[in-house]
Amino acid sequence: MKANAILLMLIAVLLAGVCVASENDVQTAAAQQAATSWLALTDSGSYSQSWDQAAQVFKDAVTKEEWAQALSTVRARLGKVVSRKLKSATYTTSIPGEPDGQYVVIQYETSFENKATATETVTPTMEKDGQWRVSGYYIH
Repeated sequence: MKANAILLMLIAVLLAGVCVASENDVQTAAAQQAATSWLALTDSGSYSQSWDQAAQVFKDAVTKEEWAQALSTVRARLGKVVSRKLKSATYTTSIPGEPDGQYVVIQYETSFENKATATETVTPTMEKDGQWRVSGYYIH
């Protein structure tokens, strides 16, 4: 009897872990879709639109005009995207310097016309309205 109870508890714990992992996978996929859509705007030169589609924390950090100017300068120097390959996508609830929440840190191996090898890091966050929006973007 006692062994059956322990076995059932173990199965319940394992199933709970599978459900959490599955939910994280669903959230990660949704965040990746948001990042892909947002990157399409930056790749097409729609920098002001990419600011419009960004997370509030992003908008609080930089004005639309500052963003458009900065990205225009950087992207002009790099040239057009030649290729972009997903390197990693990691779900987390904590980002240094940011409040706890839901984040996915996504890294791409990207090749530009004038820079053969770069790493793009795009960090979508889940906003209060339940939508994933980009809160950070870096090119290394």
